[in-house]
Amino acid sequence: MQNQPSSETLLRFENVTIRFDEVVAVDNVSFEMSAGETRVVLGSAGSGKTTLLKAAIGLIRVDSGRVFLLGRDITNMAERQLFEIRSQVGVLFQEGGLFDSINIAENVAYPLVNRKTHDLSPEAVETKVEDALRFVELAHTLEKYPNELSGGMRRRVGIARAVITEPPLVLYDSPTAGLDPITATTIMALIAKERDSLNAANLIVTQRYQDGQLMANFRYNRMNGHLEPVPHNGGGDSEGSNPTRTVFMVMKEGHLIFEDTQARLEASTDAYISKFVPQHHI
Repeated sequence: MQNQPSSETLLRFENVTIRFDEVVAVDNVSFEMSAGETRVVLGSAGSGKTTLLKAAIGLIRVDSGRVFLLGRDITNMAERQLFEIRSQVGVLFQEGGLFDSINIAENVAYPLVNRKTHDLSPEAVETKVEDALRFVELAHTLEKYPNELSGGMRRRVGIARAVITEPPLVLYDSPTAGLDPITATTIMALIAKERDSLNAANLIVTQRYQDGQLMANFRYNRMNGHLEPVPHNGGGDSEGSNPTRTVFMVMKEGHLIFEDTQARLEASTDAYISKFVPQHHI
């Protein structure tokens, strides 16, 4: 049996298997991640990507193996305890997952006002909401409702809600799905900004290789407020060749078949892995 994860480990899967009746959705998967690290999970539909994400916060129970979240074993944790630990993790659901019946300010405030540890005054909550929306460049939308915003704007509001508590770990479920390329790049730039401003770990499920490419090759400069390309030493696996600490994972039929840097992903000759990398990178 592997050692207990250290307090530095924010998320750890230890030989996790998940079944839905006779179908094995996740098969003996192990990995771990720490502060400031990005994991980009690629794979075909039905490969187990979203199941992995849901298991990370106990929304799906594992059939065997163990899941550690923020240093705690949540494998058999009661729902009451899970609710408390989930409140310490940011989550961006597909399509943004906003509540249609409340305005943008109330949507973004939701993680704050529903925490058991919530002790902020209404004024403090309002300030944090304004800061979070300013972070995603939507400070003018406070009183609007989700149906008044474009898909890309709703996704940005979702990011504001996911990061308002400044969580150490944020989970993103297809953050750019259905968006045009320019809007998708804007979303990923905001995720990189969140990572580098808060030193947060990010687990990103996506079908777009470009999402991971941006996270691996750009860093947010807090001094000038811009994304900048990061230097690579070259060599693919030399020390310092992964300065943004971005790891690519590829899922296939529930199996984790690849876990490494962008350079090694692009160098792979595996036919399944290669189909996630645009041809001009191969």
